Amino acid sequence: MTTTEKVREEAGDDGTKRQFISWVTLALMTTASVASLRPSPAMAIYGLAAVFLYLLPAVVFLLPTALVGAELASGWTGGIYRWVSEALGKPLGFLAVWCQFAMTIAYYPSLLAYVASTFAYVIHPSLAENGLYVAIVIVTIYWTGVWVSSRGTKTVAGLSSFGLVVGTLVPGVVLVGLGVVFLAQGNPSAAPMTPDHWLPPWTGLASLVLIVNNFLSYAGMEMNGVHVSSLREPRSEYPRSIFLATGLVLLIFILPALAISWVMPAHQLSLTAGLMQAFQAFFDHFGVGWLTKVVGIMLVLAALGGMLTWLAGPAKGLVQLSRQEGYLPPVLQRLNKYGAPRNIMVAQGVITTLIGVLYAFSDDVSSAYWMFSVITVQIYLIAYLLMFLAVVRLRKSQPDRERGFRVPAVRLVAGVGFVASLTAMVIGFVPPEQFGDAPLWRYLIVVGGGLALIGVVAPLAFLAFRKPSWVHPEYATQPSPPREG
Repeated sequence: MTTTEKVREEAGDDGTKRQFISWVTLALMTTASVASLRPSPAMAIYGLAAVFLYLLPAVVFLLPTALVGAELASGWTGGIYRWVSEALGKPLGFLAVWCQFAMTIAYYPSLLAYVASTFAYVIHPSLAENGLYVAIVIVTIYWTGVWVSSRGTKTVAGLSSFGLVVGTLVPGVVLVGLGVVFLAQGNPSAAPMTPDHWLPPWTGLASLVLIVNNFLSYAGMEMNGVHVSSLREPRSEYPRSIFLATGLVLLIFILPALAISWVMPAHQLSLTAGLMQAFQAFFDHFGVGWLTKVVGIMLVLAALGGMLTWLAGPAKGLVQLSRQEGYLPPVLQRLNKYGAPRNIMVAQGVITTLIGVLYAFSDDVSSAYWMFSVITVQIYLIAYLLMFLAVVRLRKSQPDRERGFRVPAVRLVAGVGFVASLTAMVIGFVPPEQFGDAPLWRYLIVVGGGLALIGVVAPLAFLAFRKPSWVHPEYATQPSPPREG
């Protein structure tokens, strides 16, 4: 399909041309914003049951967030702050947008731990579980990213697009292809692939807890709802687009996870370096072990491109909102000459550095990686809980407002999403079986403390100490915009 076939133009009533995109194009855009290879090792532990563990959150979380996000984005501009503020009030609107920003505080250490473990296979594989090495990589790369983002570089978007193809699609296809050839040669799968292994063995909540990570894997699906107005027939084409995107995302998640499980026994699999373990095993089997380093560099480039995309985006949005409403003190609102929110990125970096240093004292990098991944999910889920409440409230309080798309059975869809998100938060407090013999109290303190301090206490403190003088002078003399009904 050519670009001219993807994007069509139609003259509007005012003589201007309105651009349309096809539902297939929107599906591909959505897939690109969600799909990743990073969670594959966590699900590969379950073998064939990974299919079920990906499908379940797709039905109860991925689809509800995409549908709800489409209705809200097609009716109200301004993102999640506007949606929640209109429905539940500005304080909760700030809490929602804060959580979208704050989840990155825990996200960067887990992402960069993955980068460190992946890059270890380029240098020396034994470093993948070396806490000091991981800590050095986290701190070094994060601050380099802050410097790049604060310079207002134009290469960030290019790195992200480049990373999707080079660091996700190509390695994913190679991994699955190698796995299929591996099995076709008559080699036995490391994980059982018989029908009685479709469901994970039930040994209590700990046997299902890794499913929580899938909620983070699917996060962001709702963001492309803003493009619903660019479809010719949004009521029929958007659901079609979402179902296609869901299918593609599931393929990108499930097939690499299965390929890893074919070659790597679960008890040997690292949650951070599992992807590289699988590539190493496959390449060694086929006598091209040197390719492991090439793939490692490709995966690192993809992860770094994604980090740079996230680094300034949420922070800049929070700062801009705070300049208008006075949610953050002036020192955190400052922008440098390139328009980048350097001060808040530096403050965020201090916390990220402290978390990164903890890896230096960790004797189990996989467990530390998992804990920070869970904190990331739980903080982000607060924003989703508020979003599901907002769509139901707005349907009742502003029923006549024009929306490009309306969620069918909105109470049911939002209710399923809300219950699933809340359940994932609760299950996140249960350590996975792979956590080993580490004390439960340490897990609960890190996860519970991280969620409470970053996701709840911090935004409530900003609201409690908020002052009128925190509103930026540019907005202080302007009257508040009228509330839209």
